[in-house]
Amino acid sequence: MKEYNTLLFDIDGTLLDFKKAEDYALHKTFIDHQLELTDEIFEIYETINKKLWKNFELGLIDKNTVVYTRFVKLFEQLKINEDGVAFEDEYQKNLGDGAYLIEYALEILNELYKEYDLYVVTNGVARTQYNRLDLLDLRKYFKKIFISEEIGYQKPKIEFFDFCFKHIKNFDKGKTLIIGDSLSSDMQGGINAKIDTCWYNPDYLKTDMNLNYIIHNLKDLEKILK
Repeated sequence: MKEYNTLLFDIDGTLLDFKKAEDYALHKTFIDHQLELTDEIFEIYETINKKLWKNFELGLIDKNTVVYTRFVKLFEQLKINEDGVAFEDEYQKNLGDGAYLIEYALEILNELYKEYDLYVVTNGVARTQYNRLDLLDLRKYFKKIFISEEIGYQKPKIEFFDFCFKHIKNFDKGKTLIIGDSLSSDMQGGINAKIDTCWYNPDYLKTDMNLNYIIHNLKDLEKILK
């Protein structure tokens, strides 16, 4: 079994339950604005949001364009008279307050940080990510936290990983593993950076990508690492 010493963890959808946090933040922000968040409106938002994040990963737009146009586009499409930019600021605050752990996340971090160097690699909004990590007291497990907003590049771009590697003490690419739920940012990023990949795939989805490991719950990491 291969030996690793550096583990790069994605946050959203890997350690933290982003869907639950998103659901809380969206409903709270809509309620605060006396708007109803129907299933239809959520589907329209999700379509707009996914397309923007995909373009961000491809380097076609920056993060500010993602976050500060998604509600603008939504309200334009729905013909709702709301300030999409101000709405985003409130949504981000609510999102930062919605901190929910994925099953086994705390248990696995408690075990791994004793033996491995753990790092966060995320494309999220910096203030939101830091706030959620602090609410759950998770920062203590990580040597460093790498956020695309602060680096200036995003996963899966090689420049994002080059920055991370330069700031990891005694870095050895051959002993590094990235763990994440996104094929397009985490796994493709790992492939681009030529490090081993571990896809967290709780929904048993299919992929043709050439990945080193696929796990369906975080406890499966123990089988890979020990």
